[in-house]
Amino acid sequence: MDPNIEKRYELLAQKVVNGLQSRNMTGYYAKDREEAKRIALSLIPEGCSVTMGGAMSAHEIGLVDAIKSGDYTFIDRGTFENPREGLLAQYAADWFLSSANAMTEDGVLVNIDGNSNRVSCIAQGPSHVLFIVGMNKVCSDIDGAMKRARNVAAPINAQRFGLSTPCSKTGSCMNCKSPDTICCQFLITRFSRHKDRIHVILVNDTLGF
Repeated sequence: MDPNIEKRYELLAQKVVNGLQSRNMTGYYAKDREEAKRIALSLIPEGCSVTMGGAMSAHEIGLVDAIKSGDYTFIDRGTFENPREGLLAQYAADWFLSSANAMTEDGVLVNIDGNSNRVSCIAQGPSHVLFIVGMNKVCSDIDGAMKRARNVAAPINAQRFGLSTPCSKTGSCMNCKSPDTICCQFLITRFSRHKDRIHVILVNDTLGF
């Protein structure tokens, strides 16, 4: 990465970390993927139960493989025959791994969900939530974050899942009501009433969508 971009990300990350702190959330800055994984594993005690939403960023830094091969109980919602039982098992987990579709420079997290298991676990359920967020997802304000979530993350995810939505064909949000829409629930996390529940690792890299 160009050293000038890296320096900007480092300075911007400190602003985001301060914003998270003001919102009763905890932020960290990792210079690369390996450092992000080390920070994450230092936060999650061995023996804990861990589950996740569709967090590609957690896969990309190697965290999911490390959890599955480590001394943790990994709860995979997809292995449950009854989806409701899988979701309830996720709610009872010690740690929930996630990413964000976008976030603001002052620490507000934005997420869009179709089935809503991810945003519901972020809002309430697991004892702790750990976000892995590439610096490519940091936007100047809430309007920019919403636009990124709807016009970048949502179309790519719709294409990834093979969904027949207008955005999967045009590459941008059409504000649709398609049966396949993944823009069913919008979650804006601007404050945590529970100290030490939400942690965000900002990674000096391009991660996720």
